[in-house]
Amino acid sequence: MPDNALNPAAQEANKASSNASAALDHTERSFGEAAAAAKVNLAEAAKRIEQSIAQGLETLRAQTRTYTDTAGQQVDDAQRYVAERVRERPITATLAGLGVGVLLGLLLAGNRGGRHK
Repeated sequence: MPDNALNPAAQEANKASSNASAALDHTERSFGEAAAAAKVNLAEAAKRIEQSIAQGLETLRAQTRTYTDTAGQQVDDAQRYVAERVRERPITATLAGLGVGVLLGLLLAGNRGGRHK
């Protein structure tokens, strides 16, 4: 075969090789850019998640403080109420306490007695 017949085929092969090399370079650049963009997006998402969690925890702390303050106030009010009623009627309060104690004693003794049978 003459060299002239092989020359166009060699030129086409060289062109194809160059195009394939350019395509490979483009693919590598595109992949690198996509990976870098994904890394930035993940970092931003992590920051947003961290901020969201921090805000949620702060809200939870504030609500917990409110509930704790309210519960503490209610316990104080209940203590004052009981103390006032005891001061107003000490004998009635003593008899009520004694009655509750006897009932609890009977309930506890009844449970023990029922278990041993």
